[in-house]
Amino acid sequence: MLDLHAPALPPGLGERLPREVYKRDFRQRDAEIRNGNSWKLERRQHFVEQGSASWEALCRGDWDEALRLFEERRDTLRRSGLDDQQRGSAFHRVRVVEQPLTPYLQWELHSLRQRAQYGERVRVVSAETVAPYEARERLPELTILDERTLYRVLYTEAGVPEGAVRYTDPIVVSDWVTYLRGLHAAGEDVASYVEREVAHLPPPEIIPSRPARSE
Repeated sequence: MLDLHAPALPPGLGERLPREVYKRDFRQRDAEIRNGNSWKLERRQHFVEQGSASWEALCRGDWDEALRLFEERRDTLRRSGLDDQQRGSAFHRVRVVEQPLTPYLQWELHSLRQRAQYGERVRVVSAETVAPYEARERLPELTILDERTLYRVLYTEAGVPEGAVRYTDPIVVSDWVTYLRGLHAAGEDVASYVEREVAHLPPPEIIPSRPARSE
């Protein structure tokens, strides 16, 4: 049975990275991956996607344009997927979802379904599944590269990115890889989830803009 009690992230074992340092470090380590697995956990239900034309279209109330712009990036996703294959790199994502969906989640789930078509291994977990184990705090936003480096991505309460805490301690990283592997296996494939819960929904009405997220 899956143990949904998340592992610890001892502050003393991590190194705080300012936003720009985190982004450079992430890119460098990601480019070096060969024959390795990476993992991402998303728990927050709303972000603002700075620099995304599709998100900007949604914010203007143009849902059709937002979806059309997803279609324009297929070649980019295809190339990225082929590059991952050549490097032997697989990216796994766990997306925790609350109902009713926020406009952001409705938009993002369409995006994630498309990403899955080009190799990203995306599975959806309901918030009810993890809620009993979030009495003290919610699950963190984090990414694990090559099952060696863990980043806990930091945000203000309003959602402004504040860099990350990097962990390289083998035990800390291994415990989280094991946890995410189990959570991923317990989730539902994003394609079937979107078909059942998302595809039929009317266009979302975007809430007023919040501070921007940077991935």
